[in-house]
Amino acid sequence: MPRSFATAPPVGALLRRYENPGEPLSCEPVTQGLLNRGYRLATTRGAYFLKHHLDGDREAIARQHRATQRLQTLGVPVAPPVEDAHGDTVAVIGGRCYALHPWIEGRHRDGAQLTTAQSRRLGSLLGLVHTCLERVMEVDETQCEEHESADPEETFALIEELLALARDARPRDPFDNLAEHRLLERRALLERHADRRPPPASAGCWVHGDFHPLNLLYRGAEPAAIVDWDRLGVQPRAEEAVRAAAIFFVQPAGELELPKVRAYARAYRRAAGADTAELAAAVHRVWWERLNDFWILRWRYQLHDRRADPQFPAASALAVWWTKEYEAVRDAFAG
Repeated sequence: MPRSFATAPPVGALLRRYENPGEPLSCEPVTQGLLNRGYRLATTRGAYFLKHHLDGDREAIARQHRATQRLQTLGVPVAPPVEDAHGDTVAVIGGRCYALHPWIEGRHRDGAQLTTAQSRRLGSLLGLVHTCLERVMEVDETQCEEHESADPEETFALIEELLALARDARPRDPFDNLAEHRLLERRALLERHADRRPPPASAGCWVHGDFHPLNLLYRGAEPAAIVDWDRLGVQPRAEEAVRAAAIFFVQPAGELELPKVRAYARAYRRAAGADTAELAAAVHRVWWERLNDFWILRWRYQLHDRRADPQFPAASALAVWWTKEYEAVRDAFAG
């Protein structure tokens, strides 16, 4: 077997829980994604996606699994886990949680690879996810807390901390120069727009929680499966629609492809039954979120993790461009 098999989960113990899964042939790590640990497991009976759930919250994982099983019955393209011989979908081995899913052949596609019609299809798909989640999941009172927007005073303190770390980085490279430039630029923008902090938003709806190109597989021109439901939770649904578009349709220079955004947003509103006021409010909150967000720099300078560095140029430029083109962006989502 390949050397990578030695670092894989306890495949033998896992497969013994299933009826006729076949004998293992290979177990190769899936390298795409920043936060997940997954493997392509090949057996004599076929291929599977083997997921190691790093958070280890068995109850939350089982809830995700039940949600995808129910969504599949409603026609949402998902890949629910395989049930073991006892009907369970979460395997706890050595204190770690694993799940076995069917392997879905497909590829990821970002917004640049989507036509306007496919962008419309993407918006309809997310609207379908939200309306179907509303049918299969219940929201209790403990999940209805309001979501506070970012506090600019806390952001100013974070900017100072990150500035010091970027300036002290040795050896210094072009990323550190860009980071310092963007931090100074963002501080000036926040000082100018601090009075535009949005009020708290009510959660209200179950959402995927992490809808972006690496969590959607295409087979040809059509979506084959929405994967990675780890962040399934109760949040403002329209904000997920805006966040997803800001990832799918951002260009390398940090601008959004507004014609595709408009097609996507109109289809989402129609499928989800959302009005323009809901989308406009979500645009404002996500814009503010982006203005105050430095997760990539926190990873690099505080956690010493550079995996997200390639995303920084476009993501940091987007916040600046979005502020300049605020009205055009709002109109694309809500017009």
